[in-house]
Amino acid sequence: MKKVLVFLFVLCNISFIQAQKGGDAAKFHLNLLPVDEKCSVFQDKDYYTWGGSPIKGQDGLYHLYYSRWKKEYGFLAWATHSEIAHAVSKKAAGPYKFHDLVFPVRGAQYWDGLNTHNPTIHYFEEKYYLYYTGNTGDGKNMKNGLNASHRNNQRLGVAVSDSPYGPWKRFDKPVIDVSSDSNAYDALMMANPSITQMPDGHYLMVYKAVAKKNPGIWGGPVVHMCAIAESPVGPFNKLQNPIFTAKDSSFPAEDPYIWFQNGCYYAIVKDMHGAFTKAGRSLALFYSKDGIDWNPTENPLISIPEIHWKNGKTTKLVHLERPQLLIENGTPTVLFLAADTMADYSKKGHSFNIHIPLNNTK
Repeated sequence: MKKVLVFLFVLCNISFIQAQKGGDAAKFHLNLLPVDEKCSVFQDKDYYTWGGSPIKGQDGLYHLYYSRWKKEYGFLAWATHSEIAHAVSKKAAGPYKFHDLVFPVRGAQYWDGLNTHNPTIHYFEEKYYLYYTGNTGDGKNMKNGLNASHRNNQRLGVAVSDSPYGPWKRFDKPVIDVSSDSNAYDALMMANPSITQMPDGHYLMVYKAVAKKNPGIWGGPVVHMCAIAESPVGPFNKLQNPIFTAKDSSFPAEDPYIWFQNGCYYAIVKDMHGAFTKAGRSLALFYSKDGIDWNPTENPLISIPEIHWKNGKTTKLVHLERPQLLIENGTPTVLFLAADTMADYSKKGHSFNIHIPLNNTK
């Protein structure tokens, strides 16, 4: 009997230690496969394309919602002239073909009237919810710099539809707005919403927030915050503590994508400087038991900015970001990313969306 009790005591201690360290959740990893250049690259000769978010529709087809803006405006016009478009494919990894423009310009008087950007699509409660970053401003295109009036007017929005083809119901107010408290982490602007449904039916949103604490027009620090709602359209209750933080960094992470799988929350983030992966600018994997307290996994590095093709070649990139997952039957199957090879955004260049297949995750 003593031996049994000792064994159970040791077993419980091992389980406790594993739980403290994250256990199996901390060991989770996404394994990227080589990419088929013929079908898994989405681009447009007349537009910069960026940030594609996929979903399998009730029609059995795959739908991609992405940002685009005319190349003649220059790359930095993402802040002033971006619009969200919709492409369709018979296969998960593509090829995708443009279908329609989702959000046309609707006037500077609206909070999102001149610019819609960085969509993420979800299917909740038998409806499609398209979350995005929107803004308005002076409408001036600045090829050699970022338009601060538009950048600092960024807010979080959502549109709702019964069909992936629309029509989409837009709202006259953001789904989450900046805080009135000038000392808040999201006092200046917010962008890049990511959302997942929690086991209790609530909705967890993670978003980029910029404070007014740092001097200058761009503000800072840049952090990420959590908010929870009972409905996909809010109202969202903001939590106060920032996540994905790193010591001695005022902008450690960007572009989170969150999801819930096998009893745990996960997030892919752009590691801005290698604070989490020690690999420089890269994609990092986080996990959380409750969606609020986040930590890097044991092996957080997902990818550095490069693509491995099926033909054996590798393409080095300047940026590889805006992660979005296609999740089928509860399992991630394809990783969608925005990519470019432009070292100087003031000059003409090239951007595209890339769809990277995943093998069995473990």
